[in-house]
Amino acid sequence: MNLPEACIRRPVMTTLIMAIFLIFGFFAFKQLPVAALPRVDFPTINVSARLPGASPETMASSVAAPLEREFASISGITSMSSVSQQGSTSITLQFDLNRNIDGAALDVQAAMSATARRLPPELPSPPSFRKVNPADQPVLFMVLTSSTRPLYEVHEFGENVLQQQISQLPGVAQVNIFGAQKYAVRIKINPDAVSARGLALSDVRTAVAAANSNAPVGTLNGENQRLTLGATGQLERAAEYGNLIIAQKNGTPIRLQDMATVYDSVENDQTASWYNGQRSIILAVYRQSDANTVEVVDNIKNRLEAYRAQLPAALDLHVLNDRSIPIREAVEDVEFSLVVAITLVIMVIFLFLKSLAATIIPTLALPISLVGTFAAMYALGYSLDNISLLALTLAVGFVVDDAIVMLENIIRHIEMGKKPFQAALDGSREIGFTILSITISLVAVFIPVFFMGGVVGKVFVEFAGTISAAIIVSGFVSLTLTPMLCARFLKAHDHHKKPNLLERTFEAGFQGMLTAYRVTLDWVLKARLLMLLLTLGTVYVSAQLYTAIPKGFFPTEDTGLLRGATEGPPDTSFEAMAVRQQRVAEIVKADPAVDYLTSNIGGFNATNNGFMFISLKPKEERDKAEVVIARLRRATSEVPGMTAVFQQVQNINLNAGRQSRAQYLYSLQGPDLNQLFAFAPLMQQRLAQIPQLRDANIDLQLRNPQLSIDVDRERAASLGISSDQIRQALGNAFGSRQIATIFTPATDYQVIMEADRAYQQDPAVLSRLLLKASNGLNVPLEAIATIKPSVGPLAVNRISQQPAVTISFNTAPGISLGDAVNAIRAAERDVSLPPTIVTSFAGSAQLFQDALKGQGLLIFAAILVIYIILGILYESFIHPITILSGLPSAGLGALLALEYFNMDLSVIAIIGILMLVGIVKKNAIMMVDFAIERRKMGDDALSAIREAALVRFRPIMMTSFAAIFGVLPIALGHGAGAELRQPLGIAVVGGLLVSQLLTLYITPVVYFYLDKVDSWLSGRNRRETQETMVSGVPVAVPQAVHKPDL
Repeated sequence: MNLPEACIRRPVMTTLIMAIFLIFGFFAFKQLPVAALPRVDFPTINVSARLPGASPETMASSVAAPLEREFASISGITSMSSVSQQGSTSITLQFDLNRNIDGAALDVQAAMSATARRLPPELPSPPSFRKVNPADQPVLFMVLTSSTRPLYEVHEFGENVLQQQISQLPGVAQVNIFGAQKYAVRIKINPDAVSARGLALSDVRTAVAAANSNAPVGTLNGENQRLTLGATGQLERAAEYGNLIIAQKNGTPIRLQDMATVYDSVENDQTASWYNGQRSIILAVYRQSDANTVEVVDNIKNRLEAYRAQLPAALDLHVLNDRSIPIREAVEDVEFSLVVAITLVIMVIFLFLKSLAATIIPTLALPISLVGTFAAMYALGYSLDNISLLALTLAVGFVVDDAIVMLENIIRHIEMGKKPFQAALDGSREIGFTILSITISLVAVFIPVFFMGGVVGKVFVEFAGTISAAIIVSGFVSLTLTPMLCARFLKAHDHHKKPNLLERTFEAGFQGMLTAYRVTLDWVLKARLLMLLLTLGTVYVSAQLYTAIPKGFFPTEDTGLLRGATEGPPDTSFEAMAVRQQRVAEIVKADPAVDYLTSNIGGFNATNNGFMFISLKPKEERDKAEVVIARLRRATSEVPGMTAVFQQVQNINLNAGRQSRAQYLYSLQGPDLNQLFAFAPLMQQRLAQIPQLRDANIDLQLRNPQLSIDVDRERAASLGISSDQIRQALGNAFGSRQIATIFTPATDYQVIMEADRAYQQDPAVLSRLLLKASNGLNVPLEAIATIKPSVGPLAVNRISQQPAVTISFNTAPGISLGDAVNAIRAAERDVSLPPTIVTSFAGSAQLFQDALKGQGLLIFAAILVIYIILGILYESFIHPITILSGLPSAGLGALLALEYFNMDLSVIAIIGILMLVGIVKKNAIMMVDFAIERRKMGDDALSAIREAALVRFRPIMMTSFAAIFGVLPIALGHGAGAELRQPLGIAVVGGLLVSQLLTLYITPVVYFYLDKVDSWLSGRNRRETQETMVSGVPVAVPQAVHKPDL
C-alpha cells in the first residue's frame, strides 16, 4: 500500500495530520519576528580612543598603529580599517561571518591589554571597544528639546533616565546619543595671568586635581561604636571651583577665578545636533540582531506616556525615524500581493475545472502548505520579512501545481467511467512518481543556495529555506489530502449534464487552443531539425544577452528615509560649520517632499563634516526619492563653501561599518605616501567626470592648516626643559585636558582646562607660552622652539595597516553598479596608476563583485543538482537532458523582460532565474513521464511524446497560468519594498511566458532525438550484461538487433 492509497482508505488519519500542520503553523506564525530583511550579522568590533588636542598624525602613529599591529595577530579578521582625526581614533575590525563575535571580543580585549603599555600616558581613559552590527540601522530616534533649559540638563535626563530605561527593554541592543552635551566644568585659563603670578599651567592642573579628592580617609573604632570618616573634598559646580585657592603669594591666596573663567559647560563643545532647526539631544535606539523590530518599537511607544510623565519642566520628547512603519507597510503590501495571488490562482483553477468541488480540493493545498511553512520557518529561526514573504508569495503559484496535477489525473480517470474512489486509487498511483519527481527536483534547485557564502548567502538562505519548506509541504499534501478528498467529494462523470454558458465558452476556447496546439505540434514534429536549430539558437541568444545586460547588486529601495553628508573647507571652525550646516538644513527642510530632519556635526567626525537624517512624506504625497535627491543636490549647491551628498537609507548597510558620504566605496593603498597622495586626488577628479557616477568624493584632505613647533633640543636641555614638559604645557593650554573627575551617585562629570578663547584665536600666543626651567624661572616657548605655519591631513586613514585613501560614489540614475565598476576600471587606465598603488572596491561594491563571480556558478550548480536528482529518479543519463532542454528559453524570456523594463540583472533577478530553473522543468516532467509509460506499452517514440504532449496539455496550461498569475502581483510592483521584489517578479513572468510556449514544442523534439540515444545505450547495456557463464567461461547470448524508432 503506497502513501496516497493509505490516506484514501484512512480519511480521519489524513485529516488529523493536516490539522497538525495548521495548528503548529498558526502558533509559529504568532511567534515569528518581523523585520525588513533576514538577520545578517556582521561580526564587527569598533575600537575607539580619545586624546583631546592630538593631531591626526599623532593619533595614527601613537594610538592606531600600535593597536593595529596587535590586532593583526587575531584570527578571522577579514578587514581592518582606521580613521584618525583631531583627538580621536576609530578602528573597525570585521571578522569572517562564521566567527563568533563573543570570542572575537575576548581576543580584542586581550590585544588592547597587551598594547596598553605602548600607548601615550596622556590618554584620559583606555581605548574602549563595542560589538556592532553595521548592517543594522537605528529603529527609532528619541529626540529631546527645550527652549529654556541648558542643553546639559536635557542631556542629563536623556542619559541618566531615558537611555537607561530603554536599554533594559527586551530586544534593545544599545542606545547611542547624537549631539551629546554632557555636563562638565570648563576652565578657560589666561596663560598671561598665570605667568604674571609666577605660576605654570601645570601648577593649576595639579592644584585642581588635588582639590577634588574623593578618596576614603579611614575609620574610628571605639569600644562600642565604629565611625567612618568622610572629608568634603568633592567640588561639583563651577562656582565652587572659581574660589579654589591655587597657591599663596606673600600670604595672599591666588584663586582660580583670578586667572581663569570658570563656568558650567559641556564635556564636548565641538558637537551639536538639531531637530528641525532647534538644538536637541538625539537618542538612537538599535535592536538586537534576533529581535522583532516592530515589537521593539511598540514596546517603546507603549511606554511613551510614562517617559513623558518623567520629563522635567520645559522638556519636550519627540519620536522620529520609526523604522517599524516601512516594515509594516512592506509586510502588508506583500501580504496583499499574497491574497491577490491566491485569488488569481483559484480563478485559474475554477476556469479549467469548471467545478466548485474540484476547485476547493487543490485550493485547500494553499492554506495548509503556507501555514505549515510557518512552522518550518520558526524551527529554522527565520523571520517574517521581505525575503521570506516574497518566497511565500512565489510559492502560491506552484504549491497548488502538485495538487492540480493529482486532481486533473484523477478527473481524467473519472471521465473514463470509473467511480471516484477507484479513480483516486488509480490516478494517484499513476501520477505519484511524477509529483515526487517534480517536488524533489524543485527543492534541488535551491540546494546550492544553502552553500552560498558571504552576505548574499546569508540573505537568500532564508528565501531558499522558506520556499523549499513550502514545496515539500505542498508535495506531501498533494500525495495525501488531495487524493483522499477526490475519493470522497468528486462525483462520477455525468455524460448527460449540460454545461452552463461560462463552461461552454471556456471549454470552447480551451478546445480551440488544444486544436491549434495539435496542428502546430504535428507541423513541428515534421520539421524537427528546424526546431532543434531554434533550440540551439535560443541557447546562443540567451548567452549573448547575459553577457550584454547591465549587472547590479541589490535594487535601491525607496524607504522614505535619506541620509545627507555635508562637508566644508578643511580649515572650517566648529562655529562656522554650525552656521553652514543650519543653512543646508533650512534648504532641505523647505523641500515639499521633506517631512522632518535631524542634523549633526562634530562628535567623532571632523569639525568640517556633518550628517543629516531626512524623513520624507508618504509616497503618494511626493516624488520618487531619486527625484527628491536630485532636487536637493541642486538646491544645496548654492551654499558657499559646502558640498552635500544625499543617498537613500537602505534596510541593509553593506559597508562593513566604514563611514562614507556615498553608497559605494573604492580604495587606493600604497606604501609611498607621497605617491598615494598625489595620484588619489587625480583619480577622484577623473571619477567626478564620468557620467556613470555621481557624488564622487575623497576622504583625503591635505590642506588642514597647522602650526609646526620645531624644538631646539640642545637649547631646551641646557635650560632643563624636557620634551615631555613641552608637550604637557601645550596640552594643558590647548588640548582640552580632563584634569579632574566629579563623581555623583548617578554618573561622573569631567573638569576640563584649556586656554581662554582669545588665546586660541591668536597663533602668536604660542610664542608667549611659558615653561618652567630647572632654575625655577619661566621661559617662553619661542626661546627654545621655532613655530612655522604648515598644512597637514584632516584625517589619516589606514586599511590593513597601510595608508589608504577611499573615494565614495553613487551611481547615476539608470546606471547599474556593473557599468559603474567598468567605468572606474577604465578610469584607472586613463590616469595610469603606478603598480605600487593597489585599488579595490569595498563594502557593497566589493560584495557585488564577489556575487558577480558566483552568478554563473550558482545557476550551473542548480542545473547540475537537478540533473543528478532526475538521473537518479529516472535511472537514466538521457531523460534529465530532455527535461532540462527548455531552460534556455526561460533564461531568454527573463533577460528580455529585464531588458525591456530597463532593469539590472541584480542578485534578486538571479534568484528569479533560479526559480525558473525549477518551475520550467515541470512541464517537461509531465510530458516525459507519460511518454515513458507509453513507450513501455509498445508505442514508438514519436507517437508516445505526441500523445503525452496532448494529454498533459490541460494540466500544463493550468500549472503555467497558476504560476504566472501567482507571481504577477510581484511583477506589477506596488507599495513599500516593491523595488526589491519587482526584478524577481519581472524575471519569473518573462521567463514563464516565453518558456511555457517554447517548451511545448522543444521538449517533444528533444525527446524524439534523445530517445534514440537512450535506446541505443539501453540496447548496448543489455547486450553487455546478457552473458551467461558456461563452465566458468562467459558465452554471449545472441540478441535481436534493436531498431531505433524513426
